[in-house]
Amino acid sequence: MLSQLTNVAKFPSSVNTLFVNCMHPKYSHTDGFLYPCFCYVNSHLFSKSCLCSVEPDNLTDVLEFLLLGFSDDPGLQTLTFSLFLSMYVVTMLGNLLIILAVSSDSHLHTPMYVFLSTLSVADIGFTSTTVPKVILDIQTHNRVISHAGCLIQLSFFNLFGCLDSVLLTVMAYDRFVAICYPLYYPVIMNPRLCRLLILVSFLISLLDSQLQCLVVSQLTFCTNVEIPHFFCDPPQLLKLSCNDTSTNKIFMYFIGGIFAGIPVSGILFSYTRILSSVLRVPSTGGKYKALSTCGSHLSVVCLYYGTGLGVYLGSSVSHSSRKDAVASVMYTVVAPMLNPFIYSLRNRDIKRALQRLLNRTA
Repeated sequence: MLSQLTNVAKFPSSVNTLFVNCMHPKYSHTDGFLYPCFCYVNSHLFSKSCLCSVEPDNLTDVLEFLLLGFSDDPGLQTLTFSLFLSMYVVTMLGNLLIILAVSSDSHLHTPMYVFLSTLSVADIGFTSTTVPKVILDIQTHNRVISHAGCLIQLSFFNLFGCLDSVLLTVMAYDRFVAICYPLYYPVIMNPRLCRLLILVSFLISLLDSQLQCLVVSQLTFCTNVEIPHFFCDPPQLLKLSCNDTSTNKIFMYFIGGIFAGIPVSGILFSYTRILSSVLRVPSTGGKYKALSTCGSHLSVVCLYYGTGLGVYLGSSVSHSSRKDAVASVMYTVVAPMLNPFIYSLRNRDIKRALQRLLNRTA
């Protein structure tokens, strides 16, 4: 311990030494005494490291996080509970209706609608990863989440979030084939390829999820920490970690760039080819008919990536974690809730299938 303190004293002037309170019974050594940790922050390298007199792994094993949510005001908590509960119910009902409509109507057993029903499954999973926890925390007045629970939530959050992104790319490819190669569409988009695309989408999302989870699992926390968010957000966990996170940040941004950049590039490529093909159609009616089949998908793409990009850019400008949490509601809750309405209101086939489904149950 004395050698560690000596090393702290030898740091250059660019390094700020901070005392971190780790004196908690959970972190007592085998001899029964409590040991503190010291953190040093390098302002030039934007890195942070911790010197603990106990093993970091022992600390992480017993760690619990406190999700601060949105507000401690009882009145606002009641409003938050009502909003999240109503939005979650609407999301579940809307996406379940899309799944039931596609599965029950043989006319909708086409690639586009099969991908749409899979997207609805992903939206249900994406919302169910975070919203029920928020509702339960407000109801029980207990915002604690274990380290293992945080990793599980993070894993499923990234899994369904990435699955949404990849499926939107697959749907863009489907529209590209349908408009640019209409005569070959039944041959190219055969059932075997559709199943393969869905399987590959899931495997890519699973890989992204596990890599993100691996990065977060390597972080060390010297004491119980408070997360100023309503779920285990990776950037917040990186900020709260007391070891050097520079490598973790680079790796996480690299993963995000690959698993987000490639789907976006695929969507842009598909719509560039679609637009080029549509402009060659001589009649205005033909152009409108071709583009109308892409309207719902394009709206969902703009909603998903627009809200996600808005939150990302907003968090880089704003230094308020609570404001970031409120903004995150847009792409974690609002976007999955609106997707069924966008497809059902703009698509006659879905409207008819829903009408037949409701008539059957009536």
